[in-house]
Amino acid sequence: MRHLLLIDPVEKLNVKKDSSFMLALTMQRRGIECYVFFEKDFAVHNQGPQKLTVHSFTGEFKEDGIYMASFKTTDSKVIELSPTDTIHMRLDPPFDSRYLRNLWMLDDLAQRGIKIVNHPRGIMLFNEKLYAYRTKGAVASFVGSNVKLAAQFVHNLNPVPGALILKPLDLYSGIGVEKLPVSGWEERFEEKVNELNGPVIVQPFIEAVSQGEVRSLYFKGVEIGTILKTPKDGEFLSNIAQGASFHAFELSALSRSRCEDIVKELMTYGVDWVAFDILGDAVTEVNITCPGLLVEVSYALKKNLADVVIDSLISQKS
Repeated sequence: MRHLLLIDPVEKLNVKKDSSFMLALTMQRRGIECYVFFEKDFAVHNQGPQKLTVHSFTGEFKEDGIYMASFKTTDSKVIELSPTDTIHMRLDPPFDSRYLRNLWMLDDLAQRGIKIVNHPRGIMLFNEKLYAYRTKGAVASFVGSNVKLAAQFVHNLNPVPGALILKPLDLYSGIGVEKLPVSGWEERFEEKVNELNGPVIVQPFIEAVSQGEVRSLYFKGVEIGTILKTPKDGEFLSNIAQGASFHAFELSALSRSRCEDIVKELMTYGVDWVAFDILGDAVTEVNITCPGLLVEVSYALKKNLADVVIDSLISQKS
């Protein structure tokens, strides 16, 4: 049983806290055959066995056993894929045409019996933000490029929000998210439509964000860890990379019920790894492309959660 991680170039990633590196190094530490590969290595064809260039790697955890001190690739070799292999789709968004091409190619391998986590068809089918907006108790949300329709949506909001949030439909980690006053936002909306070349999300600003945003990780339908991320004073994004603090957190019964309903559906599409963002009890994002913060959640819980993921993968294969 081999595990093959499709990742972004090492130099683009934050070695200290990258979830994919944590998973790979933990597998290596446990004696599991594991390699990484990159987009430049990836090809499919219809003429016999599929082959893939993969890379061995070395790295070390820091003294806490969670954060990483180093990660680098070493030797390369060509392998022939088999149904006993598992490929982990770990490319970061944006979900653009380049991303979609990789999903199509991964789906070709899936149709040949290769296990893909998360399954490419599941990733293609569910937009991480739109899926959240149709769940129970979701934040009121508009998605579109027509400013008149957006203005009508804002006019009908009850209660009237103190501010609005504009954000892209297909980016990640808070990129492109803006907070604007309720008056005079329309011009910026139209600019953003042009910048993004498509629909923009409009939502009321949720004051509860100052109390923190929840990130909850699920694998194969089971909650493996949850944290509360609290933004810096004066900030509205609970982004750890931008200075938000975090600590272990207990999901409310209502939030847990909503997350469990979602993962039950997603698992039927081969989507096993899910990271929820939650404000209050409203699910605001259902991360399935490359679920992150495994390192931070592990640190908060004082437990390497990559081991939990690996145990689940092993039990599935046995």
